[in-house]
Amino acid sequence: MKGLFGLAGLLLALVVTGLLIRQQLSAVKQSAPLQPPALVSGPDGTTNAAAPVSKDLPQQYKQALEAVIQAPRTVPDDKQ
Repeated sequence: MKGLFGLAGLLLALVVTGLLIRQQLSAVKQSAPLQPPALVSGPDGTTNAAAPVSKDLPQQYKQALEAVIQAPRTVPDDKQ
């Protein structure tokens, strides 16, 4: 009898999880579609896709990561 209740509880949890996943996926699909990249007019009148915001992004990320690594950490006292 315990096994039957355990199996029923597991099945109920699986159904609830499935419903929540379906609800989340439908909410994500209803969000606004991605915008196409903006076009930029060049000096000669041609239009090109916009360049990324910053080409130095990997360098900035590396510098920020190194700063975090170099920052001193506080070590808690082992007083008991």
